[in-house]
Amino acid sequence: MDMKALRGFVSVRTYFRLFTHSMMLPILESGEETLVGGQAVMEGVMMRAPHSYCVAVRRANGELVTEEMPLARMSEQYKIFKYPVFRGVGTLFQAMKLGIKALQFSTNAALRDLPPAVGKDGVVKELPKELPAWAMAANLILMLGSFLFLYKFLPLYLATSLGKLYPVFSGRVASNLADGVIRIVIFLFFMVLISRMKDIRRVFEFHGAEHKVVFNFESGRPVTVENAQSFTTFHPRCGTSFLMLLMIVSLVIYPFVPVDGFLPKLAVRLALLPLVVGVCYELIRFAARKPGFFMRILTAPGLWLQRITTKPPSDEQAAVAIHALEGAMALEKAQGGELVIA
Repeated sequence: MDMKALRGFVSVRTYFRLFTHSMMLPILESGEETLVGGQAVMEGVMMRAPHSYCVAVRRANGELVTEEMPLARMSEQYKIFKYPVFRGVGTLFQAMKLGIKALQFSTNAALRDLPPAVGKDGVVKELPKELPAWAMAANLILMLGSFLFLYKFLPLYLATSLGKLYPVFSGRVASNLADGVIRIVIFLFFMVLISRMKDIRRVFEFHGAEHKVVFNFESGRPVTVENAQSFTTFHPRCGTSFLMLLMIVSLVIYPFVPVDGFLPKLAVRLALLPLVVGVCYELIRFAARKPGFFMRILTAPGLWLQRITTKPPSDEQAAVAIHALEGAMALEKAQGGELVIA
């Protein structure tokens, strides 16, 4: 393979990794306002404190690059997001926005490691060191479209078609339950499929590193690679648990909505999405403050799924997660922020 072809292959691979990472943002990012949390990115980890965040990425040459910035909570910027249900929507929106920003930083780090392009005249051409704005916008549009198609349009279409073939599935309750089950099956199939990709396995290893370091911090023990590696990769506040709960709650709510027909049902699902998100957030928030049987029930499906979405990290990956946490905490301290949960 010549240099031009190699560069094209690596570039396409980088953009594909960006897209697949974007599709997994709800899984990799916790949407809860907590003391510390994080997200896996390309060859790195983003960690956030109540009012700060830091993303650390390991480049191909071994260099560790970081980006840290202050972070104001949505509930502090807009009063409406202090109230139940609304606070869940605001918190998740900010988490997704921050996740995209962190992913963009890690993508730019990956682009800087691309081999140079050599023209037909033999002249070496410098490649862009940052992701073009149009590329990020296109990725977000494609991501949103894929989500709506895979988890809203396709399950409802298949459930509607199933009802036409088998009248037992044509009723309102049976049709909506079939829609929910199909949605969960599609989601699980997608996760199992991409987990077989080498690049995605690396993401899941950094996801595991993030969980281990958060557990280490929450334990009160000194945050070190050795201590972090002693903890499990399965964390109840993971976005995986939130997303699974979202699908289960949707499965319970939709059959009670008095709407029939494909297009009206699709419109209602889109309209109710913020409400379902807010309700799920309140359930997780309540369970976190009253740990016990209820918390175990809510998080059990997500913890099971983390057997796919988290993998044991190497010491080097754990070190990257620790570096990101230290950066976020240092900035938090510099701002005089109190490390408390809102």
